[in-house]
Amino acid sequence: MKDTFINRKYIVMGLIIVVSLILLIRLFIIQVAKDTYRLSADNNVLRHVVQYPARGLIYDRNNRLIVFNQAAYDLMVVPAQTSVIDTVLFCELLNISRDIFRERMDAARSYSRRAPSVFLRQISAETYARLQEKLFLFPGFYVEARTLRKYSKPIAAHLLGYVSEVDESILRKDPYYRPGDYIGKLGIEEAYEKELRGKRGVKIYLVDVFSRIKGSYAEGRLDTMAVQGEDVISTIDMELQEYGERLMRNKAGSIVALEPSTGEVLALVSSPAYDPELLIGRVRSENFAKLNADTVGLPLFNRALQASYPPGSTLKPINGLIGLQEGVIVPSTKFGCNRGYLFVGCHSHSSPLDLIHGISNSCNAYFCQTYRRILENSKYGSISEAYDKWKGYLNEFGFGKKLGIELSNELPGLVPSTSYFNRYYGKDRWRALTVISMAIGQGEVGTTPLQMANMTAAIANRGFYYVPHIVKSVGQGKTIDQKFLSKHIISIDSANFEEIILGMEEAVNGGAGATARIAALRNITVCGKTGTAQNPHGKDHSVFVAFAPKDDPKIAISVYVENAGFGATYAAPVASLLIEKYLTGKITNSAMEQRILELNLTGR
Repeated sequence: MKDTFINRKYIVMGLIIVVSLILLIRLFIIQVAKDTYRLSADNNVLRHVVQYPARGLIYDRNNRLIVFNQAAYDLMVVPAQTSVIDTVLFCELLNISRDIFRERMDAARSYSRRAPSVFLRQISAETYARLQEKLFLFPGFYVEARTLRKYSKPIAAHLLGYVSEVDESILRKDPYYRPGDYIGKLGIEEAYEKELRGKRGVKIYLVDVFSRIKGSYAEGRLDTMAVQGEDVISTIDMELQEYGERLMRNKAGSIVALEPSTGEVLALVSSPAYDPELLIGRVRSENFAKLNADTVGLPLFNRALQASYPPGSTLKPINGLIGLQEGVIVPSTKFGCNRGYLFVGCHSHSSPLDLIHGISNSCNAYFCQTYRRILENSKYGSISEAYDKWKGYLNEFGFGKKLGIELSNELPGLVPSTSYFNRYYGKDRWRALTVISMAIGQGEVGTTPLQMANMTAAIANRGFYYVPHIVKSVGQGKTIDQKFLSKHIISIDSANFEEIILGMEEAVNGGAGATARIAALRNITVCGKTGTAQNPHGKDHSVFVAFAPKDDPKIAISVYVENAGFGATYAAPVASLLIEKYLTGKITNSAMEQRILELNLTGR
């Protein structure tokens, strides 16, 4: 009996020892070996306050500041720390109603009573200055510094883009972003978001059980500094951009100006435009809705990249080039014109004409017959095969596809394939005359103003182009994407370009019959081509493409003025003014300038 009692005593003692060891080991794991418990505890006494970086600045090609930052503030609230306050004074300081106050407080409480949340976003510096003096009267409220975009001039909205708060789709797609972050939308802001946004920092504070800050955690050793975003030097000439927007005021259309030797975009105008200041701050959503609701002017629609127009007679130089390259015409080839060709009409001019004067007089008959010869060329086995060759040349110029500019809303235009016509007319049941309207840039073909400016740059360069782009450099000498530095060579002999250029020179600087004499400039040889883009919904669009100077091209340009008639009426004067402004810095034909500035084609 005594032995049994002793044995039980040792068993109980052994159990106690084993249990004690288990508890000690578990406690060691919890307190020493496992960080997760420690982190969980830390999270109850630490507050991580994000330090938002200043976004990178945007300059024009001459280092003039276009986009910069201004201070803004998010008013934060911890509901558990608030007490009875003077809501009348509080609402007056913030210029909000008491209903909004109650709505925001209810939202904050539903989120968390002890964790901070945004009460009011993007308070201006002026409002913050008023509030700061009285902030001690409102326990539970504090301010986080942010920055908003600011613009040196109310221009280039389509090109610059804007900044807005990230939405749920972005948060799901990109782990970098967190609720409350801002992101670039459209334009340079979107294309160079990663460079412009910088890097967030964080300050860690000790807080008590009521979420009140008691000081920096670990004396700030674990804090990280925000890193400002990199600055961007754009290709844009701010003065030319501003002047182009002035000329296009009260008109619908677009302007694209390129530097032929680099593909750099000098100006990109879409009209009607809007002040980029409208899409910053707390009024952004309201203003965006108003702009989006304008279904007549479509100010958010970037016509330079998204509008697809028939190129009209501005496509004739390309058909002339292809005709020369394919050997179906030579520069001296003459065609007669009796006010048109078959069912395609033409205006009155001298006849017959050679290639140069076919271009300068914009003879429809000349290019209909050239185009027919291209498609009926005996070296090809069928019209379809010849058409594919013609289409291939257009693709080389950048038609029928996206050129690859950084802007995400670029559209490809249309150069239909043979399968398109086979579906529409039946396989091998269409002929050159079926699609003859494309000889003069009408019918099924559609091009964007950007593509037309790029075509003009390729002609100016005698057979090559660089992909149009809007940024010269990023940060400290970082090179831009290699695709913008690669030359695209067109498989047409450079000698053939010389003949076409002579025709475009004659169109501007020639005698009777020249269609673009209004664009001529003193001491600058402008080469250009007028066009009239058919519009089934109203008056035709006025189109003009040009480059200058002839032998050392510095600018290539396309201008579209919607519902304005012939190319020489309005598009050519606009282009001429812009060319002179860019090359000389002044305007000599003040009467023409005044006429364009005062012209209102919108009826508004």
